[in-house]
Amino acid sequence: MYRQKGFTLIELLVVIAIIALLMAILMPALSRVKRQARSVACLSKLKQWGLFFSMYADDWNGKFNRGFTASPRANRWIYALGDYYKWDDEFTCCPNALKPWVDEYGVNSGAEGHASGTGVTMAWGYMNQGHWEKQMKGSYGMNGWCVDPQAGNEPHSGGPNLFWRGPTVNGAGFVPLLLEAQRYNGWALETDRPPSYSGERWNDNAQMGRFCLDRHDGFGGCLFLDWSARKVGLKEFWTLKWHREYNQNGPWTVGGGVTASDWPDWLNAYKDY
Repeated sequence: MYRQKGFTLIELLVVIAIIALLMAILMPALSRVKRQARSVACLSKLKQWGLFFSMYADDWNGKFNRGFTASPRANRWIYALGDYYKWDDEFTCCPNALKPWVDEYGVNSGAEGHASGTGVTMAWGYMNQGHWEKQMKGSYGMNGWCVDPQAGNEPHSGGPNLFWRGPTVNGAGFVPLLLEAQRYNGWALETDRPPSYSGERWNDNAQMGRFCLDRHDGFGGCLFLDWSARKVGLKEFWTLKWHREYNQNGPWTVGGGVTASDWPDWLNAYKDY
């Protein structure tokens, strides 16, 4: 007699169990690869932003935007560079932070500054300064010390001598220009306290928190004034040369005497600088 061959129920269950086990092993690895791919894509995007900022500076006698009013020479980078990136509100976003806090209909998610940290992987916006071409979202922010403000109209009380104004400076490879951020700009100081949790709502004595965001497993993407882009350790932000008189051995650096107990718990796991 002809006997039909096939799998028994036990054999099928064993195969299913093996597949499930393999999936359990592979999924974390696949997730890690996806995060790494988004980190690479973020740095690639920041390098492209370097081209746009370079083109803008070339068009304006080696200077960046002033930071105020509605003219292309004066307004914040989103408006000033609009003709270069064509108002693409996906290009203003890190691949790890695409969804905005407020949607295009004005509905607020409530994620901004929330203790859950959900706002870290979200974009600022949607928002419109009135003279912008359209509502915009983004998850990058400009180092506010890089702008070229008019005398008496500086966006910070630190004084006119602190601003870089353009890319042609000594030590440009240590000066941050455009970074991962929860606002489109910020004026970091060496005395800024670290955020109590990743994504904490910033304030005037903690503007470093606009940039110190755990989007890439302990790192944030950063474009520098020499047009290079790399990942920066979260504690490393305090060692960068944010403005002309910034102390790179300030109180939140190893050189300045910071200890592990000084950092909030969520930052303790990361490398000291």
